[in-house]
Amino acid sequence: MSALIASTPLSFLDRSRTREGHDAPEALRDTVAMARDVERLGYHRFWVAEHHGVPGVAGSAPTVLAAAVAAATRTIRVGTGGVMLPNHRPLVVAEQFGVLESLFPGRIDMGLGRSVGFTDGVRKALGRDKDDAEDFAGQLADLLGWFRGTSPTRVHARPPEGLTVPPFVLATGEGALVAADAGLPLVVGDFRGRERMLRAIDRYREAFRPSEWAAEPHVTVSGTVAVAATEEAARRLLVPEAWSMAYSRTHGTFPPLLPAEHVEELWAAGRMTEKERGFYESGLRGHVYGTEEQVTEELETLLKESGAQEILVTTSTYDRTALLDSLRRLARLAGRTAP
Repeated sequence: MSALIASTPLSFLDRSRTREGHDAPEALRDTVAMARDVERLGYHRFWVAEHHGVPGVAGSAPTVLAAAVAAATRTIRVGTGGVMLPNHRPLVVAEQFGVLESLFPGRIDMGLGRSVGFTDGVRKALGRDKDDAEDFAGQLADLLGWFRGTSPTRVHARPPEGLTVPPFVLATGEGALVAADAGLPLVVGDFRGRERMLRAIDRYREAFRPSEWAAEPHVTVSGTVAVAATEEAARRLLVPEAWSMAYSRTHGTFPPLLPAEHVEELWAAGRMTEKERGFYESGLRGHVYGTEEQVTEELETLLKESGAQEILVTTSTYDRTALLDSLRRLARLAGRTAP
């Protein structure tokens, strides 16, 4: 067991990925079931994501899904990774998290991002465009003001006013500076862009301004981690998502996850285009995967390089039984569960 990893909280982000032969409602129910499993394994947080109009992702309403997860669990912290603030009015977001915190006091996290819709059509349906992300800092200030009763309007938000829901900023690049200026914890990923991630963390720490929300910088590193009995078995957990990403980059749409063996058949039969093959191979690189010993070494290096206080695992794969086994092994190497 690694003392460094054992002292670092482990959390999990479930993106509610759909799988071939399984519909979106089943993906959402799987997310709730996974939350119960992750809680039993001793993970610190369970977060859900926001995606709109993406065929391979069922999670479109994160605060609604977070409520279902919180109701199905007892102790684990529940939150969003994240609510995309440019898509919503800050007052409405504050009210949603105020309701969540009122129903599940002391267990709710408010993870916030600055992305807008995946495509022009989605952005149009949301009534947003790419420029809406530019005022993220202002939207964030408005949102936090509703919790502290400092909104310049004469409106008082009920129930968020007076409540404390820990806010987190999901960001890379400029978003990290927004988190630093607001004095908020930063969630940054993914592991494939290690140098970029480390630069964002350095800028965040250098620019951090203490606030009532956080007295000092707090960094969570986020990315794919896969653990199995063999390195090859762990690598196969990455295959479905790598192909889904490759397909999305060449066809403009996210497909449901395929079983690893189906993707490997496409590869072996030469049924991937050269461009698809390139994106697929790229999608398999840069993640943390392998046996428990290999992953321990990789995570220790990551934690030493980043100085992060928390790890947020975001792994998606077709075989949810194998994913749960991976999470169990990760918890075990961190001393969260008995061998």
